Amino acid sequence: MQPITQQIRKALAPYREKMTQLTKTLVAIPTENPPGRAYAECVRVLGDMLRGIGLKPEQPRTAAKHCLTALHGKGARTLYFHGHYDVVPAANESQFRPIVRRGCLFGRGAADMKGGLVAMLFAVKVLEALGVRLDGRIGLVFVPDEETGGASGSQALEQLGLLGKEGIGMLTAEPTGGIIWNASRGAISLRVTVKGKPAHVGLECRGINAFERALDVTAALRGLKRKIAARKTKFRVSPEAARKSILMLGGQCAGGTNFNLVPAEFSFTVDRRINPEEDFATEKERLLRILRAYQRNGAGLQWEVIQEGGAAGVSENDPLAQALARSAVEITGKTPAVEMCPGLLETRFYAEKGVPALAYGPGLLSVSHGPNEFVRLKDIENCAAIYALTAVKLLGAQPKAGRGIS
Repeated sequence: MQPITQQIRKALAPYREKMTQLTKTLVAIPTENPPGRAYAECVRVLGDMLRGIGLKPEQPRTAAKHCLTALHGKGARTLYFHGHYDVVPAANESQFRPIVRRGCLFGRGAADMKGGLVAMLFAVKVLEALGVRLDGRIGLVFVPDEETGGASGSQALEQLGLLGKEGIGMLTAEPTGGIIWNASRGAISLRVTVKGKPAHVGLECRGINAFERALDVTAALRGLKRKIAARKTKFRVSPEAARKSILMLGGQCAGGTNFNLVPAEFSFTVDRRINPEEDFATEKERLLRILRAYQRNGAGLQWEVIQEGGAAGVSENDPLAQALARSAVEITGKTPAVEMCPGLLETRFYAEKGVPALAYGPGLLSVSHGPNEFVRLKDIENCAAIYALTAVKLLGAQPKAGRGIS
């Protein structure tokens, strides 16, 4: 009997063309977010794909109506394969016409993360084809809205009590390029608006300059930024300078109507990225305390929350991390680096429930969201094998009558 690693690789080989075609099909669906296009079409196609590998997809109602879940196997212990199908807006419509060149599939969402969704589907398909009986289940979860905080995706499932039940681990197919992301920062992103009073520049004395008021607010926030930047995470992240905790001002700014008119309104964004070692509630309160002080002082200040979510981190010695790392070595021959993702991940929803969660996917972060986004077809196949092998290692696979693994 061949080792299970060889069985998985051999069983996947006949599906190469099918994996390519299904990835092209998904990339061709313009699931841009914002605004949230073509979700219903993508759910229909994903549902057909799930049924095509013998699963019974379920589609919740209400706010989570564009989410899909499906289970493979029996038992309470569940390893989740979690992915999002929404994509950032395309550079142009041609990105939704996928093409294959030199072993790479180009198109919006190919890397982030439709190639990863296909890898997860075929990880389950190959386990079914081999007759591998797991001591537990694989839970497939496909969601929208990851690119804008998860309101009608993971967050909606969480509010319905449908996320992470009986979970012993979660893998998401973010474009890690062969790196295991075992941690991610938390985030609170705000849009701050300062009000003033318009007046002609010649009568500036009658106006209230919203821009200058905003400068006072940002000066206080920069003082907080200096304190925050002195902190560093203990998780590995590249480059070394990225270990620092983050407060970024002015990602977006807007205000004023003309050069010779006192601006009556000015807005700017604040993006606070919180390391896993920091307490989310404490850091959020420190930020809002500054804004409240200016609000009380009559600065005409308001803010809205764009997104927020906690940090997450998993030890490299966790059984899930060990199983994933060993599987990657067995399939690729290379030991994967383990690092913290510099951004916000949906692993946070599982971490809040005590479920270890990691990101590992076939795409490259360096090309994701860009005009020439692509995924290597071989990496989709490798990831499918790695996901399947991780499930075998973590769920303690048992031989099925007439078929065995060793």
